[in-house]
Amino acid sequence: MEKLWITALGLLAQALFSARMLVQWIRSEKEKKVVNPTIFWVLSLIASLLFFLYGWLRQDFALMLGQVIGYCAYVWNLDAKGVWRKLGPWRPVITGALMTIPASVILLISAHWPAVREALFHNDAIPRWLLLLGVAGQLVFSLRFLYQMIYSASRKESLLPVGFWIISTAGAILILIYGILRRDPVVILAQSFGLVTYIRNLMLWGKNRPAA
Repeated sequence: MEKLWITALGLLAQALFSARMLVQWIRSEKEKKVVNPTIFWVLSLIASLLFFLYGWLRQDFALMLGQVIGYCAYVWNLDAKGVWRKLGPWRPVITGALMTIPASVILLISAHWPAVREALFHNDAIPRWLLLLGVAGQLVFSLRFLYQMIYSASRKESLLPVGFWIISTAGAILILIYGILRRDPVVILAQSFGLVTYIRNLMLWGKNRPAA
């Protein structure tokens, strides 16, 4: 029963991740070009928190690592889209709470580091080589957000450039392999669906690329 609710939590997080991609995909198909809706980042932020918790409960460092960079990117993009400015007097309360979460997690991990290290890095269910594969996949996958933030900051608006989708595709393939080897249905379902949307966005970008 315990494992069932943990799996349900992971599926909920991935359902939200998939929903963001579905919304972005539908709107892009409607506009016949790659678009960047605000709801994409709202759903991403909520899903990231849930999936980090799922990774913690699964004692899966690779999954947890992938959410750290992503979480910061989601907060940044919502700010770039002016969402936080629309909160009025609630802005400092909500943004303060959002930024407190990473610091709280770091403090919690630091306070229980020996136990955390043993659970995450000496997990018999995840051989060291497999953990390294998962970490590599998550690092590549997370780099898309670092790239996206730098690209967007240079243009002073939140955008989803072609490089974002290329890196997403590469990272998703690595994580999909990791999920298959880990026999994790949550990861397998999520990355399989993700690959479809990433490739489709690349196709839309190709159709709208200016002729040389």
